[in-house]
Amino acid sequence: MAPGRPSDPFLYAHTTPGIVWMSQNTNHFPPHPAVMAALSAAIADERFHAYPFAPGLPGLPPAVLEDLGLASPPWQALLTGGGTEALYIIMRALLRPGDVVLTHDPSYQIIHHFIRTAGATPTDIPVYEGKLRYDVDTLQDHITPATKMILLIDPINPLGTGYRRDEVRAICELANDHDLLIVDDITYRDFAFEHTLTSEFSPERTLITYSFSKSAGLAGMRTGALVAQKELMDRCRPYNTNDLSINILGQVAALASLQTKAQWLPQVLAASRRNQALIKDAVAKVDGARLPVYPSSANMFVIDIADTGIGPSALQEALLYEDQVFVRSGSYLSKTFGERFIRTSFSIPTPGVERFCDAFVRQVQALRR
Repeated sequence: MAPGRPSDPFLYAHTTPGIVWMSQNTNHFPPHPAVMAALSAAIADERFHAYPFAPGLPGLPPAVLEDLGLASPPWQALLTGGGTEALYIIMRALLRPGDVVLTHDPSYQIIHHFIRTAGATPTDIPVYEGKLRYDVDTLQDHITPATKMILLIDPINPLGTGYRRDEVRAICELANDHDLLIVDDITYRDFAFEHTLTSEFSPERTLITYSFSKSAGLAGMRTGALVAQKELMDRCRPYNTNDLSINILGQVAALASLQTKAQWLPQVLAASRRNQALIKDAVAKVDGARLPVYPSSANMFVIDIADTGIGPSALQEALLYEDQVFVRSGSYLSKTFGERFIRTSFSIPTPGVERFCDAFVRQVQALRR
């Protein structure tokens, strides 16, 4: 931390007007008018006074299942405080001390924390080189009698890598052969060029974590779901602390977003893909910077700056405190590779991306001096 700069970047970002928020993969495009209308009506009716209906806003759990093509029993949807809470519930419900979970590095590290909280161990298989995603042969090599679960983040946070259909099938066959559960974290599914749910090949072993935070732009509403067949769901439900359901305004917005998804999602995807192309052009102007994954199947990717000689934390600080552009240092996402990259999302209005592009080129040049 440079002298005189704030010690908490998140406090600074949350209290400083005009921040370009590219650090948490959140979606800052304007919501569909129907979502705003539904929220306004719920607030005007003061629905926030009462606890929500415990199973969830009528129509919302079925809409989640329909969105996934899993609208018939035995599939069930349990509403959670974002997809992250669904991940927590799964790890606490289904893991025991001594268990091992197949995970990769880089990754969304809070899931690994949940695994450790349950007394289990993540494998942190390195994927920063090569295919930048799981290789089935490597997964096979890491399976031991203690292995209980595969964490499949598809597309991958932070890399933006997606899995082909044949790769998902192969991973599911591996799980079937070795009696492993599969956590299918599909937070960025809507941004993918192609996507296959593990439920197609291993339905009885699949637990899907579903989020409205990213594509629908409702991160602050903390609304998500855990989706599984009845047998696995019955094992997870005792660990659900939301016996009075989750935020009613988040549920109202979530249902409206699903009902209008065909109208707003194409615009979000088109703008996000234009934005990542702008970042690609900016990265090409900087000697020593590169994109390990392009195009991204998510709403974020990493920019490798190892060959620039600049540390990601120093670049994060300069962009935030001098240009009010907030990206994330790789140290948050990888113990092994975190000093190589920054992660940046691009599901924001294009002027913010243009501001980042200008600042990125300029700050790398300045920090090299």
